[in-house]
Amino acid sequence: MAGEVGSFPGEADGGGRVSSPPLAEVEAVAADWMLEFACCCLCWHFGEGGAAEFRRWRDVAHALINGLSKIPTHQKKTVYLCQLLIRIEKGKNLECCFENDERISPLESALSFWTLLEREEIKLEKLHEDIRRLIQIQIIAVHMENGYFKEAAEVLERLFTDSETDKPLRVKLATVIKSKDPYVPLLQTFSYNLLIRKIKSYVELFMKENETNFLIQAATKQVESKGLGATALQNKTVNVTENHKWNLKTKQRLMKEQQSITDQLPGDIENPTVRPRSRRKRRVSSVLQSLNSLQNVEKRGDALACGRRRQRWTYKEDLALKSGVREFGVGNWAKILVHGDFNNRTSVMLKDRWRTLCRINQG
Repeated sequence: MAGEVGSFPGEADGGGRVSSPPLAEVEAVAADWMLEFACCCLCWHFGEGGAAEFRRWRDVAHALINGLSKIPTHQKKTVYLCQLLIRIEKGKNLECCFENDERISPLESALSFWTLLEREEIKLEKLHEDIRRLIQIQIIAVHMENGYFKEAAEVLERLFTDSETDKPLRVKLATVIKSKDPYVPLLQTFSYNLLIRKIKSYVELFMKENETNFLIQAATKQVESKGLGATALQNKTVNVTENHKWNLKTKQRLMKEQQSITDQLPGDIENPTVRPRSRRKRRVSSVLQSLNSLQNVEKRGDALACGRRRQRWTYKEDLALKSGVREFGVGNWAKILVHGDFNNRTSVMLKDRWRTLCRINQG
């Protein structure tokens, strides 16, 4: 009977009666929306450093993920990202354990989910490589900071194979562990703060690609209709139409860019805890190239740890911004930020500076 508790609207059957869709299917669709929304909230609060809010949505995401008997293909990236952020947030706490094997630290567990995320994507390989290397280095660093030098050596054996490609970084980290000094330049250069900033860059790109979340749009309309002011929510919700156009242009450009990007990137590294993503020929210099690239980022990144401060734009930054716009197009600020050489900037800062440059040129 219509209106009964537990009934759902449906189509009329042959006898004119309304048949309800199966409750399990309705629950699955609703849970799908809720998981996507929980992931968005985790991303927001991870990016903003809201610890209490992050923990609240962490628990929600955990409950939803644990309720899945099987991860649907379209939800894999969402689930993997939630698991990654949850582990990164606990990355320095060696008392916290996410795996049955108590030797596996939160960061080592995070590394396995990061590798799963890499398999779900065909782009951003440079950012993937940087984050993977930073996680590997920080797994060692966190153990050393806590005085667990023997455990750090054991982790090193688990993380790296005997391949020639792995050898440069493996040798460096083995030397660091023998020194028993957690403050050596290598660990300070590829710091935990740099890892967090790199992951925030990835999260920003993820949010830009997933702006059409149903619950976010519905909640925004509801708040607006009640006149409660949706400014805060709108600031976190990307304009759907504008980004739909961005996504179309990006997809068209990806195939053209992929070959040139691949040629410039170091080869993928085999990890004993996960299967390698690629079987292409690897160069021995790939690790050193990745480390050099990260070091260039770190030279300008120290100021981030002390918070963002207003500062003048340099001529070099303006050139990087113009170059990024030429390569990726106006509006793709998050992508330009990741690939450009900027000093303690955000994508919003890039957008404002571009407007300023346009006004100067028009004047």
